[in-house]
Amino acid sequence: MHDYKMVAMIPARLGSKRIPKKNLRYLGDKPLIQYPIDIALQIPDFESVWVNTESEALGKAIEKMGAKFHKRPEEFSADSCTNREFTYHFMCHHECDYVIMVNSTSPLLRLETAQRFVKFVKEHDYDVVLSTLSEKAESFYRGEPLNFDRKHKVNSQHLEPVELTVWALTAWKRETFMRLEKQDICPVFAPGGKIGTFSIPKDESSDLDTEEDWRVAEGALAARLMRENKEPRYLEI
Repeated sequence: MHDYKMVAMIPARLGSKRIPKKNLRYLGDKPLIQYPIDIALQIPDFESVWVNTESEALGKAIEKMGAKFHKRPEEFSADSCTNREFTYHFMCHHECDYVIMVNSTSPLLRLETAQRFVKFVKEHDYDVVLSTLSEKAESFYRGEPLNFDRKHKVNSQHLEPVELTVWALTAWKRETFMRLEKQDICPVFAPGGKIGTFSIPKDESSDLDTEEDWRVAEGALAARLMRENKEPRYLEI
């Protein structure tokens, strides 16, 4: 187990267009931005927890929730801005071994999953660790099968899973990220480095980009709260 210095970064652009002001909008009993803050603050491996935003007003609000405010430049608040840009700016101002991005648009993420993710990072020496959704389904790319032979039909549980990147959690080794960025090589997937994948439960993999995503998350959150501490019921036959 490595004793890495880890910093949590929660990106929160205020000017979302598909879901206006989504980080301020209430999902259930609290605003969207509070979900990742509440989780990150409960993980003692994080030396500090930062919200990365261009908004001074949001910065003051998140400080009341217990997180710290990293102000990104206004040019990194546009729709065209990528996590490559605002993460590199963040790393230039924060010394650490790993930056762990906790996505503000993944409110269904559970604390236990985030804790297991951090433990996984500490147990290895990856340049990047991506959270993924592991799916055992017949999958194609441009009409060609990825994980099965068209000559045979097998039960889904016997398929090799495909891994979909979901961005709920991402760990970047700061040294590798900054070195690649300075070489003008996109560091997000650490080309040439070691990449690790960490599968998270399907019901935690939401990424709220549209109103449809929001409605699905609302339903999932309501169902989760309703089912807590309740045993499943079955038809008597």
